[in-house]
This record gives sequence, structure tokens and C-alpha cells, in this order.
Amino acid sequence: MDMRVNPKAKMKLVMVGNGMAGVRTLEELLKIAPDLYDITVFGAEPHPNYNRILLSPVLAGEQTLDEIVLNDWSWYTDNGVTLHAGCKVTEVDRIKRVVHGVGPAGERLSAGYDRLIMATGSNPFMLPIPGKDLGGVLAYRDIADTQAMIDAATTYPHAVVIGGGLLGLEAANGLMKRGMSVSVVHVGPWLMERQLDEVSGKLLQGSLEERGMRFLMGAQTQELVGGEDGRVKSVKFKDGTEVAADLVVMAVGIRPNTALAESMRLHVNKGIVVSDTLQTVTDPRIYAVGECAAHRGIAYGLVAPLFEQGKVLATHLAEFGIGRYTGSLTSTKLKVTGIDLFSAGNFMGGDNTEEIVMSDPASGVYKKLVIQDDKLVGACLYGDTVDGSWYFKLLREGRKVSDIRDKLMFGESNIGDTGHQGHSKAAAMADTDEVCGCNGVTKGAICKAIKDKGLFTLEEVRKNTKASASCGSCTGLVEQILMFTAGGDYSATPKLKAMCGCTEHGHEAVREAIRTPLADGSKLLTTHAVFSHLGWKTPNGCASCRPAINYYLISTWPKEAKDDPQSRYINERSHANIQKDGTYSVIPRMWGGETTAD
Repeated sequence: MDMRVNPKAKMKLVMVGNGMAGVRTLEELLKIAPDLYDITVFGAEPHPNYNRILLSPVLAGEQTLDEIVLNDWSWYTDNGVTLHAGCKVTEVDRIKRVVHGVGPAGERLSAGYDRLIMATGSNPFMLPIPGKDLGGVLAYRDIADTQAMIDAATTYPHAVVIGGGLLGLEAANGLMKRGMSVSVVHVGPWLMERQLDEVSGKLLQGSLEERGMRFLMGAQTQELVGGEDGRVKSVKFKDGTEVAADLVVMAVGIRPNTALAESMRLHVNKGIVVSDTLQTVTDPRIYAVGECAAHRGIAYGLVAPLFEQGKVLATHLAEFGIGRYTGSLTSTKLKVTGIDLFSAGNFMGGDNTEEIVMSDPASGVYKKLVIQDDKLVGACLYGDTVDGSWYFKLLREGRKVSDIRDKLMFGESNIGDTGHQGHSKAAAMADTDEVCGCNGVTKGAICKAIKDKGLFTLEEVRKNTKASASCGSCTGLVEQILMFTAGGDYSATPKLKAMCGCTEHGHEAVREAIRTPLADGSKLLTTHAVFSHLGWKTPNGCASCRPAINYYLISTWPKEAKDDPQSRYINERSHANIQKDGTYSVIPRMWGGETTAD
């Protein structure tokens, strides 16, 4: 008699949604319990998992669609994950525990589950006004929307973006870079009023107006007017005025995609209601993660908290039962080349709070720190955001700041001997310090991966740790840690001292490149052109390299180079402001609560 016992059959895990939060959950699960489930994924888009937050650089022509794919087709195959791409889920039978969907060719697809993850994300909100269904009226949410805007820019001249928030401004910037004339319609008193205060919002508007973007502030859209061809031709406002529009992009917000959950009779309130284990309160076999989930009354729309949720959920799917998600403190950055802004926490202030403000309108620099009960509770930075991650760390730690209050405004470099750039920054960080806010990766995790796995390039570090793989703003710091840890084995160690962590080129090499005409006789006349020509590692540069390059450009080609006022600020201990003639004016030290430049 054969006494062998068949191994226990794998449980079945099905996920509805193929976005960043859901696939990150699977990645975390496969790390700790690779053989526990047979995994099936239903994805509505005909693409593998991609970085949605980098659609803006794709629209602006700074990256390609291929470059923002996070997990290619082979990843699913290599990890035994069945992916039904381009498949819309139509029904979930909770009694029989079966998911039903329709494939791209109309075929019916079904999969049974023991555990189900709802990762349906969110839908863009479309204003319920006449004309919203006309041709040329788009949301801005996925690859299809991005490609439609790119195609429209090759044919039509006038675009109107409705919404002056984060996504709307990124869409407007991308369309403008594609050659369109762009007007932004915003009902609020200043741009990004949920992420910026009035001063920084007005500075941002001024910077974008200098680039050629137009704004209609306080305007209320009444109707989208169509032409005989069925395509939008103008936007009409409640005051009777109109503006020409061949393309209208609505970027007025998102709503959790809960239609399927509601049809399943799951509890929905501002999203699919989940507990601290990301388990739905209705059905213990079903979990929700990402933008569709409502945790403690909040549905998050930023990538960092969604990845935190995914990590917690993975521990419960792996049957460890140890993780708890208790909510996230979020921060905001804008992906527009050459414009730096950062905000986090209660940056508006209010009762029982104190504000420390430094304002230099001429240089386009503004900093506002909000303190309550001797703790930093909010920060709003414009023009100089190099200390954003440090302020964010202070916010999360909730440490007392009385001992550093007089130096708080002038950044981490004024607390000790470490500077903002170079090896000293990487060396001074503690292993527990977070480097990549999007993915929650610490310095210690990066160093361990470099040492244990013999990593020598930035791409290897990204692949193994996810650090700098999302928004990319920490790329320079990751490179510094790599150089510091790998030492002489670092594959891109520069022979000469680099300008900063954004490049391997030194100052003289950059100046020589600016002085030398290109093969076609043209010249490098903008900071972005220099970044592109010399292969900058970060698309926006940093507070160290941008002012230097701006000065080199205007001093080399004074009548031709395009001056970038936002790049005149030199962030050193003296807080000097570099002028067109090469002289420096020093911003006065803070006096009382506010400082302004002469």
C-alpha cells in the first residue's frame, strides 16, 4: 500500500486590479510565502503593471511608456502568476467564491478563490456639465488617456485643463511641452490649495506663467461647446465668456472605484471599508488595498501609503498575522521640470500653532514651518526643497525641536557638519533613516542589499530594493549611498568630482559642453537641454546643480540663453542668491518670525 500523502493543494488567491498597490502586495507576498497560493490577476488595462505616477514625464516627452513599466510580462510568468490583461470583471459570486470577467475578445473568464484582493483603484471625476461626452474631452488617469493627449498635440493647437491641482498642472505642463497653447481653469483662489498655502500657490502660478501657461482663476465652467464635427471647440463659463479648446482635460479629482464592491454588497463608505489588516468588514475572505480602500475614513491617493498597505496585507495573506496599518502621513511633490515644491502635515497652521516663515520673492524661494507644542507639525517649501525629507522625518518622529529651533529654518546642514550633497550626507544617515518615501526603503535596507547581493549599479539597487523606482526624487541620494557602500566597486564612480549626486560630470565638463555648439550648430540654452544632453540622472536636477548650470548658461550665452529665475538660488550655509552678473546677495538671517530679502 502506498502510504505517501499528497501535499496540500495550494490555496487560490485572486486579485481584481493590476495596478501599483495590488502588484506591490503580490511582490511582498512572494518574498515571504512564495509557494502558498496559486495567483490569478484580472487587469482592465491591456498592459502589465506600470508606474502610473510617471505618466506626467511621459506626456512631457521626458520618458517613454516602456520606461515606466514596473513588472513586464515575464515577471508574471516567472512568478507563476496568471494575468488576464484587458479583462473587465463583471461579477463576483461571494457564495461560490468565483470571479467572472470578460476578456478583450469577448470571451468569458472565471477563477475561483480562497482569498480575494480588491485593488480596483479609482476613477477620474468628470464634471456633470453639457458637452462632457464630446470628442476631445478626456480625463487623465491611464496610458490610454496619456496617448490620446500625445496624439491630439500633434494635430490641434489649443488645450484647456480644468483643475489647477497636482494632476492638472502636470497635464498642462506636458501638453505645453508638446507644443500646445494651454489654459488652466481653476475654481479655487490659488493653485493646489490642498497642498500649498496662498503665498506658495501664487509663486507657483507666476513660475508657470513665465513658461507660457495661462490661468483662469475663480472661473466656473458651465458648458463644453461642440462643433459640427462632434468635437469640442470651446469652454463656456458662467459669466458668459468662452475660451477656445480643441482638447479639454478634466483633472478635478478622483473617486474610489467601488462599483464592483457595491454589486458584491460589501460595505462602502468613501471607499471599500477595511480594518487595520486591510480586511473588508463585510467578508473575512476579501481584502482591499490601494485607492479603492477606505481605512479609518480615509481613501489615500498617493503611492507611499498604498505601498505601506500592501506590505501589511502581504503579512496577513502569508498567514503571519503580524502587520497593522494605522494610517499614513503624506507629503506632496510636483513633477514639473525645474519647479520644486514640497508640503506635508498641517502647513496651513491655525489655532495654537506658531509659524516660522522665510520669503524671498525675487529668488522664488519660500519656506514655512508650522510648530505646535514644540513639535514640527507642518512644512510648505517652494523653490528650495532640499530639506523636505528631513522636515518630513521630524514630522513623523514627533520629536521636540526646542534645541534646534533657531536653526530649523536653515536646514539639516546647519545642525552639524554634514552637507546636503555628496558622501557626507550618505555617511551621516542612520540605517533607520528613510531614503525612498514612496516605497518606505531605509538606508539600512539599501546597504544590506548592496553588500549581500553584490550590487554595483543604480538599476540593480532599484530592482532589488525599489528605492528611487517610483517618483525618482531620491535618485541622487540612492546613488550617494551606493557610492559610499560599494566604494571602489561602484561601476559609475566618477574620476573627477561631480557637481552633485545628479550627475557624474564636474563643473568644468558642464561648462565646456555649454560652450561647445552641437553637431547641428545649435547650442545648449536651457537647463533642461543641458540635463538631456549630458544624461542627468534626475529629470529636475537639484538645488546644487540647477543654479550653477543656470549661471553658466546666462554667462556663456547672455543674449540667447533662457534664464530660469527659480534656479538662481544657491542653497549653502550663507543662503546666497546668485544674480545674472555673477554677484551674490545674501538672504538675511531670520528675525523674529519672518525674513524677506532686501
